[in-house]
Amino acid sequence: MQSFEYANPATLKEAFAALGSSWEDAAVLAGGTDLLSIMKDYVQSPKRVVNIKGIKELGGISRKGGSMRIGATTTLDELTSNAAIRASYPGLVQAAMGVTSPQLRNMGTVAGDLCQRPRCWYFRRGFGLLAKGPNGEALVPTGENKFHAIFSNGPAYFVSASTLGPALVALGASVTIASASGNRSVSVEKFFVAPTGDGQREIDLKPNEIVTEILIPVPATKNATYEVRQRELVDWPLSAASVALRMNGNTVTSASIALGHVAPTIWRATQAEKMLVGKTITAETADAAGEAAVANATPLSGNKYKVQLTKVAVKRALLAAAGIKA
Repeated sequence: MQSFEYANPATLKEAFAALGSSWEDAAVLAGGTDLLSIMKDYVQSPKRVVNIKGIKELGGISRKGGSMRIGATTTLDELTSNAAIRASYPGLVQAAMGVTSPQLRNMGTVAGDLCQRPRCWYFRRGFGLLAKGPNGEALVPTGENKFHAIFSNGPAYFVSASTLGPALVALGASVTIASASGNRSVSVEKFFVAPTGDGQREIDLKPNEIVTEILIPVPATKNATYEVRQRELVDWPLSAASVALRMNGNTVTSASIALGHVAPTIWRATQAEKMLVGKTITAETADAAGEAAVANATPLSGNKYKVQLTKVAVKRALLAAAGIKA
């Protein structure tokens, strides 16, 4: 690991002063479960690490207007233990519990989960987010791509690493982003970005900004998350689906379906969402929604299996949200 300065601010003002104008100047440290590993691998070598865990205003879970506020440094363990979150957002709790390691849930933070870097092995070995070879050729389409995107026409083929992202997108959540010049709000769906050029990031965050909170609308929805993974131990999902349903009795009035680990961003299954409106959730309609969710998939040579897994994830998430046993 390259040597670095360490800053431990007690306020946001102090944190902003410690950040820089480029990603090489400084990196924000919260739980550190991802940042420290990529620093050890020299994927990222900031000159300064800014620890924000001591900034009290960045923690806590509370009501804020018509939303539930989750502070950026709230740990996954705090999230899953909160009674209000468990009662209203079971899909978010199910997603967080997908991080099966108690140690990681105790250290990892909500904002850190949204900001973690892709697990793509080309990226982690220094080939960049677009995974280019020495002559500028794309390595993923003709290389080892079994864990890569099935919804992407390039040039990025990695999959978003966020565990909480699909659930937060389905729930219509937003993030508050702060800098020395003020605050801005971005929907979680638009927070994730598919880079198209070298030097771009996979999230809508500038080097001098910090995510301070996540706001989730107080729900009138039934919501759930279903992940498919190779192992139930510490492992990354192969595919995940989070759903939120607004119902009039047994009839769906609106649906939100967000897919994870299948695209560089969190992928909205809009075709499946539309077909559910006016219908009752049954095994048959859930199965049809799963088919619609992958209708536009473009799998690579080694990851066609993800199409079937995604169908299953959508179906089972919908049945879970509706309270129907699969």
